[in-house]
Amino acid sequence: MGVILKDLQRVQWSRLQAAGGASARAVPALLSKAAWSDRDTARLAVDELGDLVCELGFVVQEATAPTVPFLVELAGAPHVLCKADVLELLRKIFIGRQWSAASQAFSSGTDIHLAQQVGWEAAAQEAVRAGHHVFEGLTSSVDPDVAQAAAKLLQSFEEDSRLSPEAKGRETNR
Repeated sequence: MGVILKDLQRVQWSRLQAAGGASARAVPALLSKAAWSDRDTARLAVDELGDLVCELGFVVQEATAPTVPFLVELAGAPHVLCKADVLELLRKIFIGRQWSAASQAFSSGTDIHLAQQVGWEAAAQEAVRAGHHVFEGLTSSVDPDVAQAAAKLLQSFEEDSRLSPEAKGRETNR
């Protein structure tokens, strides 16, 4: 796995939930494929990864937060050919608020508890925010797609800081 992604084995992926309740055991292979493959194969790996950790492009999973630092690594690695795709996935993870919205909708009078899932969102958003310095550097990339994707992600941070907690619950599909 080389210099990047060296800590993949420290995460117990098979114990983490991905989309549809499936195990996240495929995450390390997809991250490696995204890191070391040609552009088309890497982009497909990021797409598959998104299906696992950010279902439908806005529903985070238990495995999402542990995946984010590796996505940030990919975004910052010079040789990775799918950076714009990685940045877009990170943006989707960051703005994903499906569980928060559902929790607010059901909080009045029902017995549905989504605290664990809302916690997944918060942890994933915090993990994305931790890559801020990497994203700032990418805004000056010579690849206009990468620069634009990084700027769009940073803009999401700014927009998020202006939202009230109630509005954040409603902003699931920005």
